[in-house]
Amino acid sequence: MSILSQKQFHYEDAAYEYVESHIWPNGAVCPHCGESKRVNKLKGKSTRKGVHKCYACRKPFTVKIGTIFEHSRVPMHYWLQAIYLMTSSKKGISTQQLHRTLGVTLKTAWFMSHRIREAMRDGDLDRLGGTGVYVEADETYFGNKSGPVEMSPRRKGRPYIKSGKAAKKRAIVSLVERGGPVRSFHVKQANKENVTKIVRDNIHQESVLNTDESRLYKEVGKEMLGHMTTKHSAGEYVRGGVHSNTVENYFSVFKRGMKGTYQHCAEKHLHRYLAEFDFRYNNRVGLGVDDTERAKNALRGIVGKRLTYQTASAG
Repeated sequence: MSILSQKQFHYEDAAYEYVESHIWPNGAVCPHCGESKRVNKLKGKSTRKGVHKCYACRKPFTVKIGTIFEHSRVPMHYWLQAIYLMTSSKKGISTQQLHRTLGVTLKTAWFMSHRIREAMRDGDLDRLGGTGVYVEADETYFGNKSGPVEMSPRRKGRPYIKSGKAAKKRAIVSLVERGGPVRSFHVKQANKENVTKIVRDNIHQESVLNTDESRLYKEVGKEMLGHMTTKHSAGEYVRGGVHSNTVENYFSVFKRGMKGTYQHCAEKHLHRYLAEFDFRYNNRVGLGVDDTERAKNALRGIVGKRLTYQTASAG
């Protein structure tokens, strides 16, 4: 039997109970004052679903307040369907497909998907790697930049990248802990300064850094326990345990999803799409997380990440 046949995906009361059980595992908590004891669920003629009242601050509330669901008129069970569809699709689900599947307007489907991406955004500040752990780093380019090509002052007014289409494309830097999570960043320029800061801030210094022959990592690699490289220009991609194939595989899934599923992404939204692909990678089957648990993990991330339509449109 499909998980989408479960009652929380079809009935509003069951959907509220399901969300409350994940957001308030120990009982309802007032989002206004933090009270948890003097709180009761209102019953009777109220037309609003899931309304509670706090008898400390005398204010009513629902589980929506302070979450991505706040001020949304979309039924809660539609939200749960959208979360499951986005988290269970390896390469994502387009706004058009979400619009047709849920029966909501295209504008609503677009807004829902961006709110869910906010819930997927990782707030973990722990560094990747550890003593002797291999962490792979690499940069890639996807989609054309929205503005003019920036010139490098060190290259006498020429672009940062010497030639090719990459000079006009958006730069992405990703770090992958081998057998663990990924962390991706959209940067203005994949230059030595930006890459060094990302590596220093996000990788434990006792890690072994694995990259290609790019000079961007040469100096910061000296700060790590070890820095192993492969020379792609000479056709060398693997040398024993030395490679950056894991991060390359991540880029492959990301680009196939962006080109085949989403097809278009404004540069101001690229960081949210990266958060979406990072989330699915960090909650993959290889780490023991199935589709159901992945949707639950996304649901647990809804608190404190409210996104208004104006904010989403502005990027």
